[in-house]
Amino acid sequence: MQREIPKTIFSGSYREGHVQGIAVDAERGFVYYSFTTMLLKTDLNGRPVGSVIHLAGHLGCITYNPAKNAIYGSLELKHDAIGQGIIARTGWNPSAEDSFYLVVFDAAEITRMDMDAEADGVMKAVYLRDVVKDYNATDEASGKPHRYGCSGIDGTALGPVFGEDPLSPPKIMVAYGVYGDTERTDNDYQVILQYAPSVISDYARPLNQAAPHHSGPERCEEKYFFYTGNTNYGIQNLEYDSYSHNWLAAVYTGKKERFANYPLFLLDGSVRPERLELTGRGGETGEVLSSCALGLPGRNGQSNGSLFPYGQTGIASLGDGSICFSQPGHSREEHTYSCTVVRYRWTPERPELFTEWEE
Repeated sequence: MQREIPKTIFSGSYREGHVQGIAVDAERGFVYYSFTTMLLKTDLNGRPVGSVIHLAGHLGCITYNPAKNAIYGSLELKHDAIGQGIIARTGWNPSAEDSFYLVVFDAAEITRMDMDAEADGVMKAVYLRDVVKDYNATDEASGKPHRYGCSGIDGTALGPVFGEDPLSPPKIMVAYGVYGDTERTDNDYQVILQYAPSVISDYARPLNQAAPHHSGPERCEEKYFFYTGNTNYGIQNLEYDSYSHNWLAAVYTGKKERFANYPLFLLDGSVRPERLELTGRGGETGEVLSSCALGLPGRNGQSNGSLFPYGQTGIASLGDGSICFSQPGHSREEHTYSCTVVRYRWTPERPELFTEWEE
């Protein structure tokens, strides 16, 4: 039975880094927040229940699997500007290897504050070879580092295969981060990888961040492309909304003037991908996803989008026509970060698509 979700929930303030994602367990009455190097669990009033710390890398977008009472998220252990910033803040650089993982937290076991991601056994990880390969590769289309502009991973969501029945078994979708670069034309797609949930039972292992393991599938089930124009670090948050059968993809806006640089895009979950030649990639083909007809039109073949300003730091669909969005906070004086979870209602007749929930 789903509990009533308040219009706003304040997380409290923490020093671990700015909020990267949120997830809501409406049945049991908990909210989860990724604060970059910490996973926080609160009740629906924002009172802390537990947290997981001792993460050496970037914990990004998170999503909740009610069937498993588990939190899935993306974890990057890398040494680019983002990784170096985390290393400088935490003073911890356990491994020289760049690694990317789908991580899973046992939600029921998060029962106290400052639990250790390694020592307390609440987190396991699946190594994502596709991401590592594209991150380390030189792109064939441009000759520049990082195939597709891949900066790692961020957006993580659970939902049906694109174009299949909404009640079909869900898959885990993981979106690439994409470096913002206006000088190349091979980085204008969002890239989404599809995995069966069985990768968790088959490959998830405890993670020693000083010696990252390579337990993961040889390849993803599917690799999809979504034409938005280049954005700054790709899909920050990805979320499936069962109410509308759409997928929400929130980004930090791009800087290429030929595109309408929207902060939010919607993918149409009812349309199967189509094998097409990828724009700007020298004849390469791929499985291309469709945007839904809502929102504002794109430019030069770009997908439709919305000027709705939130979502980059967290989205959680409740499946009843309402969606929670994170609104981040930061105190420079106290060096702390916070999150206010705000509930919105679908209003597809409006160009911004969402309005605040009225209790």
